[in-house]
Amino acid sequence: MTDIAAKTPLTKKDFVSDQEVRWCPGCGDYAILNAVQKYMADSGADPAKTVFVSGIGCSSRFPYYMNTYGFHTIHGRAPAVATGVKVANPELDVWIITGDGDSLSIGGNHLAHILRRNLDVNILMFNNEIYGLTKGQYSPTSPVGTRKKSTPMGSVDRPFEPAQFALGAQATFVARTIDQDIKHMTTVLEAASAHRGTSFVEILQNCVIFNKDFYSSTVDRKVRPDRTIDLVAGQPMIYGAENDKGLRFNGFEVERCAASDASVWDPTAKSPAAAFLVTGMRDDPDMPVPVGIMRNVEAANYEVGVHAQVEDAIARKGKGNLKDLVYAGEMWTVE
Repeated sequence: MTDIAAKTPLTKKDFVSDQEVRWCPGCGDYAILNAVQKYMADSGADPAKTVFVSGIGCSSRFPYYMNTYGFHTIHGRAPAVATGVKVANPELDVWIITGDGDSLSIGGNHLAHILRRNLDVNILMFNNEIYGLTKGQYSPTSPVGTRKKSTPMGSVDRPFEPAQFALGAQATFVARTIDQDIKHMTTVLEAASAHRGTSFVEILQNCVIFNKDFYSSTVDRKVRPDRTIDLVAGQPMIYGAENDKGLRFNGFEVERCAASDASVWDPTAKSPAAAFLVTGMRDDPDMPVPVGIMRNVEAANYEVGVHAQVEDAIARKGKGNLKDLVYAGEMWTVE
């Protein structure tokens, strides 16, 4: 595959596997799959050097549908497997596919650590605010009051805000996009792929069976201009059908203002404070839901540090052998 990819421009079809795609008709996962396959071809990705790793859930069928290498792992542990893949071969382009339940419930610990380590991988988290594969229980991102099979009287849990979770774990790249907007999603995928470090992308994704239209009041075409704001680096934070509304920072608050008074968005700021403020706006029904790139900064990469230690040890002590390693250190004999 390497020789073919080097000589012949690939198309979307080259990233489509021979497996039947088995999601519910109308599921937002189809749009995401289509966008990723097309982006891979357009970006010149090499299938022989690309790996998709997933956990458990509807989203985690993704590796089967990509004509690349892939691992369908166990619940919540995709970051652990992806870490092994990337450390073993840093030249690979590694993508983690997960859902709100897989990544923020049983996988919350693994997600936090891969974010803080800043491994050079890309995480796509499909957020439909529900457990789809296990048939409609509330998830860690379901709003308070959600009435589902496991919460017939309404959930009393305060939900995670995925972007704020990522920021709190020291993520160096945090973004949000929408399954329906292929153009916007492609722009975010391109920025995430270009980022050297762990990129975390939350994708608002519709589950047509168990949580149908849960964000229709936010992203449907008729209301989206007034209900969302696309954060663009170096541009004022304005929104609205007429681009006449704005947001500005006032101390530790974000407030609405005229477009002419809007603050300029800067995802490269050293402090994540501004990003934390805007990602918290989803809790306020009077504020637009932010999409776009929330944070994009540089930090040391985990796999680079690991390989530097290995190279240093070899330079000082030689390659060594497994037997010496096993018998090194404290040993004792049991009579």
